[in-house]
Amino acid sequence: MKRNNLSSFSISPWLLFTAAMLQAVESAKGKYAHMLFNELFEDYSNALRPVEDTDKVLNVTLQITLSQIKDMDERNQILSAYLWIRQSWYDAYLKWDKDKYDGLDSIRIPSNLVWRPDIVLYNKADDDFSEPVNTNVVLRYDGKITWDAPAITKSSCVVDVSYFPFDSQQCNLTFGSWTYNGNQVDIINSLDSGDLSDFVEDVEWEIHGMPAVKNVITYGCCSEPYPDVTFTLILKRKSSFYIFNLLLPCILISFLAPLGFYLPADSGEKVSLGVTVLLALTVFQLMVAEIMPPSENVPLIGKYYIATMTMITASTALTIIIMNLHYCGSEAKPVPQWARVVILDYMSKIFFVYDVGENCTSPKREKEEEHKLEEGDGCQRRCKEVRSPLSNRNDDSDLKEKLNGNLNNSYGVHGENARETVNCCSCYKMLIKNIEFIANCIRDHKANRAKGIEWKKVAKVMDRFFMWIFFIMVFFMSVLIIGKAA
Repeated sequence: MKRNNLSSFSISPWLLFTAAMLQAVESAKGKYAHMLFNELFEDYSNALRPVEDTDKVLNVTLQITLSQIKDMDERNQILSAYLWIRQSWYDAYLKWDKDKYDGLDSIRIPSNLVWRPDIVLYNKADDDFSEPVNTNVVLRYDGKITWDAPAITKSSCVVDVSYFPFDSQQCNLTFGSWTYNGNQVDIINSLDSGDLSDFVEDVEWEIHGMPAVKNVITYGCCSEPYPDVTFTLILKRKSSFYIFNLLLPCILISFLAPLGFYLPADSGEKVSLGVTVLLALTVFQLMVAEIMPPSENVPLIGKYYIATMTMITASTALTIIIMNLHYCGSEAKPVPQWARVVILDYMSKIFFVYDVGENCTSPKREKEEEHKLEEGDGCQRRCKEVRSPLSNRNDDSDLKEKLNGNLNNSYGVHGENARETVNCCSCYKMLIKNIEFIANCIRDHKANRAKGIEWKKVAKVMDRFFMWIFFIMVFFMSVLIIGKAA
């Protein structure tokens, strides 16, 4: 225990001595820094370009670091980004011998004390024309000044939405001096591209690069060249959000349009379904129109909406026409021969369309219908047999003469009974005429009913035909939009 106490007492003086020495060094550096600052800025002016020869070009090195994409406003075509801008140059009047100042090689001072290049964003789209942030600059003994300043920029960006939501955008950030020409201040790229090492991942956009290109442009107002550096920000949209919220619901809704042809005509909801689907797509179209800029380039998803809405409009119109065919009654003309052959004979077999009330899984109903038809034919045959013996007689006089002759020969004096028999035969003949009239009415009714059944079958076959046609159209349209996206 005593040894430990002695060792601790022996170490503590060394710690106190070291701390005192460090404090003395820091105070010495602070003293030299104040001395250096007073000597450097005694006769310094930040209003003039810091070169010894006015004909000499001052080189400014520019480096841009992209930290975050704050917003991409497609409708107003404005890109908002958070940047770190580093500029470095040499000031000929801010040099010193570091050995005279106890090895002090750099100091940090407010940026508004030194000359700064007036490098601005040319394609700025912000209403706020504020000055750069007055952060400190790092001043080295050889006159090199490094100025790091954060900035939130709003730049104009030409947005091409032809393949929205599978589009890629290229937004330019052009930096250059506003007043100095290329013979006075020259801009040099620090790197071949912008720095993306500190980029914060964006939820909507992927960064595929930020190449930098130096341009030297001669404007019409001036004969001197003006250099600038253009950083091209290559963006790729993450389309998952739009696929699940705009594209996939549209595809599912569009597949409902062909099912309108499968609905029975007697349900009364065929036209209502088409109108409902059309209104739903109109709502999605308005949502897309609110996002997109009012340009001539119609986005890919907008084209898909327009094509789908056109298809649904055509399907609704065809549904109305087919329903008119379905409700053709006894007053309609018979089905034409070509339609009977093409639609009723061939197309009905291709699309598995059976007669109204008939089903491929209901043989009992078919047998019952055949049994009813056989009973009807038997009744007609019996009526014909009853009607045939009396139809050969010409008139009532012949009938009376034959009956009177037969009765007189057979019964002689029974005259009253013979007259009663003749009256009964006359009533029987009237009964036959009424039966014939009823049979003709039933025959006409069956013919009209058969005509209506044929028109209903024609309508049903056309429903199935257009249902498959529109299913194929929707499928190929969906494949086409996915293929263009890929």
